[in-house]
Amino acid sequence: MRQRTSRPRRGKRGEGENGRDRWLITYADLITLLLIFFVMMFAMSRLDTQKYKEITQSLQLTFKSGDSILDLGSGITGSADKNNHKNPDTAAKPQQQPQRGADQLSDRELAFRQQEKELQNLLQVISSYVKDNKLEDQIFVADQPQGISITLSDKFLFDVGKADLKSGSVPVMDKLASLFKELHTTISIEGHTDNLPIVYASKYQDNWELSGARALSVLRYFLDEKHLSAEDFQYAGYGDTRPAADNATEAGRQKNRRVEIIVLRQLKE
Repeated sequence: MRQRTSRPRRGKRGEGENGRDRWLITYADLITLLLIFFVMMFAMSRLDTQKYKEITQSLQLTFKSGDSILDLGSGITGSADKNNHKNPDTAAKPQQQPQRGADQLSDRELAFRQQEKELQNLLQVISSYVKDNKLEDQIFVADQPQGISITLSDKFLFDVGKADLKSGSVPVMDKLASLFKELHTTISIEGHTDNLPIVYASKYQDNWELSGARALSVLRYFLDEKHLSAEDFQYAGYGDTRPAADNATEAGRQKNRRVEIIVLRQLKE
């Protein structure tokens, strides 16, 4: 009896080749997905030109029509007339909002303007007084960001180590009091010294006490002798903590020994 021998079954023709090529299907799917992804990204990145133009024009109109307290509404980018010269088309279409007149300003804005006029007038009057009386070496006037600063040398006001006003300073103090009476702001009186310790006979222990006593002495003259309102003043003694010059030289130390009267650039509450 013949015994059958098993032979390996042959697969269908081309089955091996198809199995080897199936990775192409996966690769094609991947390429398709990447293509879709980049198409979507490109579509999302495109700008809406019309909307962009509308937003740009809106921002330009806003900047051109912005009101300013200082120049009564010339805007951030300048007046509309300058832009109209550059672009004839916009000249026929006014885009700037009506400027606010003085009657349209708020009470606080008007108060600031009035105060600034007072400060500039004060600066001019005191500067002229100092020049006419040849006091340039003793009194220094300057327009600082915080207000009008009037600096008086300690030699002009006090004897060494003392805080009592000299009789020679009275005319200047009277002049300042007459000007301060018409102001509507706060006046700060600040005493300063050099960095040398007090070694001479004095009732003040250190420069802190001396600078504070000198500032208080000036304040007392305005209140007690000239009867100005105490609500308009404040005072402080800073010792040698705020030098105006170098304490390494005698000339610098002399500048540091001073009383500053600052008419503050601020509205009273």
